[in-house]
Amino acid sequence: MLSRVFGIGRRPFASLSEQEVLALAISSEEDDARIYRDYADGLRDAYPHSAAVFDDMADEEDHHRAVLIDLHRRRFGERIPLIRREHVSGYYERKPDWLVRPLGLEKVRVQAERMEHAAQRFYEEAAKRSEDAGTRKLLGDLAAAEKGHESLARRLGGAHLPDTVKKQEQADERRKFILTYVQPGLAGLMDGSVSTLAPIFAAAFATGDTWQTFLVGLSASVGAGISMGFTEAAHDDGKLSGRGSPLARGLSSGIMTAIGGLGHALPYLIPDFWTATTVAAAVVFVELWAIAFIQNRFMETPFLRAAFQVVLGGALVFGVGVLIGSA
Repeated sequence: MLSRVFGIGRRPFASLSEQEVLALAISSEEDDARIYRDYADGLRDAYPHSAAVFDDMADEEDHHRAVLIDLHRRRFGERIPLIRREHVSGYYERKPDWLVRPLGLEKVRVQAERMEHAAQRFYEEAAKRSEDAGTRKLLGDLAAAEKGHESLARRLGGAHLPDTVKKQEQADERRKFILTYVQPGLAGLMDGSVSTLAPIFAAAFATGDTWQTFLVGLSASVGAGISMGFTEAAHDDGKLSGRGSPLARGLSSGIMTAIGGLGHALPYLIPDFWTATTVAAAVVFVELWAIAFIQNRFMETPFLRAAFQVVLGGALVFGVGVLIGSA
């Protein structure tokens, strides 16, 4: 850990010989090609046209590697020293695909541009240190190539991603995001916000004790979150429905359910009963309007209709809780 943070045990870039610089460039091109192919494999099923973009980028890196190996063979022979980016202090790092999952389209395109920009800077610095004219020319050419490739994802996108395909992939990505995160999270928020109103406010008006009310609200919220999370994860594996990972959906639903209930349970940590109840009622109002906003923003439900449905349902449950607690 300390070696990664402080560079302990790494060689300074300035201390590398020309052979070691070439070896570092070769290993870096190999790693970049692997990462781009990982991106392509991760995108292929859902976004085949974008996957083709990263296949082409991997082919470009393979070509750079082959040219560098030829140069190393001519100058230094067949044995290439084992030196990688993690052996050099201050050297740019690459994130493998499993560190940037889920592979959103814009996320990997931005990451690819950063990779190309960092590679350009490396070749520029390496070229400055080379005393061999041929090596210096090649490194300079590679720096120019990487500069041109900084927007390679966008340029290749012109060949593989016409506007209609881009719009379709963006629509598919938005739909997947809604099905995997927004829809389960919204269902959880609605359940947690509305279903816990009755027990929390019934306990509040029945006991007049803010601490006991908080405990009821805490148990109701956490219990509902666990129940909703397991139900969402267990009832659909996502393979046929296309709703994505059951774990992601379960976490979204469970966490938002608990948050929805805790929102109006936490005010009962305030010792004064009427102050706590006033704050809790204000929180409920905010929660219900937030639900209506999310429905309008992501589910395209007309805002007034969403607000009427949510506020009416919440008001009914709230009233039931108060009536039962006051009985």
